[in-house]
Amino acid sequence: MTPTPMLFLLLLGLIGAQATTTTVDLRTAAAMAAGLCKTRPTDIVFIIDSSRSVRPSEFEQVKVFLAKVIEGLDVGPNATRVGVVNYASRVKNEVSLKTHKTKAGLIKAVTKIEPLSTGTMTGLAIQFSLNVAFSEAEGARVKSPDISKVAIIVTDGRPQDSVKDVAQRARDAGIEIFAIGVGRVDMSTLKQMASDPLDDHVDYVESYSVIEKLTKKFQEAFCACSNSATDVVFLIDGSKSVRPENFELVKKFINQIVDKLDVSDAKAHVGLVQYSSSVRQEFPLGRYNNKKDLKDAVKKMAYMERGTMTGQALRYLTDNSFSPGQGARPGVAKVGIVFTDGRSQDYIGDAAKKAKEHGYKMYAVGVGNAVEDELKEIASEPTGEHYFYTADFKTMTQIAKKLQINICQEEDPCECDSLVKFQKKVEDALQALTKKYILYFM
Repeated sequence: MTPTPMLFLLLLGLIGAQATTTTVDLRTAAAMAAGLCKTRPTDIVFIIDSSRSVRPSEFEQVKVFLAKVIEGLDVGPNATRVGVVNYASRVKNEVSLKTHKTKAGLIKAVTKIEPLSTGTMTGLAIQFSLNVAFSEAEGARVKSPDISKVAIIVTDGRPQDSVKDVAQRARDAGIEIFAIGVGRVDMSTLKQMASDPLDDHVDYVESYSVIEKLTKKFQEAFCACSNSATDVVFLIDGSKSVRPENFELVKKFINQIVDKLDVSDAKAHVGLVQYSSSVRQEFPLGRYNNKKDLKDAVKKMAYMERGTMTGQALRYLTDNSFSPGQGARPGVAKVGIVFTDGRSQDYIGDAAKKAKEHGYKMYAVGVGNAVEDELKEIASEPTGEHYFYTADFKTMTQIAKKLQINICQEEDPCECDSLVKFQKKVEDALQALTKKYILYFM
């Protein structure tokens, strides 16, 4: 059943929404509230510290946090499986990945967990999770590009054992680690445990009473569509008007989008082309089949710093980038993301039309002096959903978030028609309530 706008407002209150909530946040939260976007098949193990420094009331708040994250997951044997490891001086496997096949049963089991109230052996808990909790005997699925493995560690203190090496072994085994620190936690320990990039995988809250603020982050992280095979090519303006410091921001912008793609042999392939007065292929589709290597290659891209021949670059995209000889796969969706900061010095019309006639889904991103009419000419229909503009390079983050949502929808529609309709209802309700001074955001 589709939730009412008031139910959605309640959800916003629970997750600490701000007055500046964006359309992207609404889409994501609406998807979670309506249960529209199915999460990618994932084995998730929560590793929770219940040492003596965690008071009983605080441990209850940790369990509430777990329950709310679980609420946003697509729990099921063929979707997301959840386990819980409780630790102090010893480790206890509270919930196995194979134990609960329904969300209700899982949450009920979480509410019954009791604190162990002894020391803090975090390294031991990670080793246990690697050897036991993520084992096939406990319900973990065979390692596969289609199955994510995630550990979420919640701790409030300094471990009494070493975590660095064992965390590295867990990451090497394909487990993505999120580290949440509370209160007087040792921040260097969190960084030793967490996966890269650390900004996305390390969180800190000042007390257990506000740990629920992190609910939204993890619900969003796991409300990712089950990505189909997609070929994505970035076409990046490297003209002199961009300037070196902004070109670094452009590279971060690319990697923000890459972070949300399922980069692998079978799923998303990414290519990168830079253009100015000439065109240079930085790397073709399929050269890098994991996010780390791909993002490293983006970071190493050197700035060309000449003119702005966008038409020439678009012709290169249609004639070369999406060809089988450059790694493009037959029968796979093709997405082009064109970035520019100024007016093209050549004609773009024919090349832009040809790209769309080939069936490529084209996005146009403009910054600064970019020309809106050119962006619309490049963008696929409906143009309002496929071109973006910002006056400042520093605000490209918001555009990256919108592109993450759109590309997710391209790969798996996630009942997008229903999602958009619900989003519209939410926006209308928020606007009406705000006008009447009924809705106050924290």
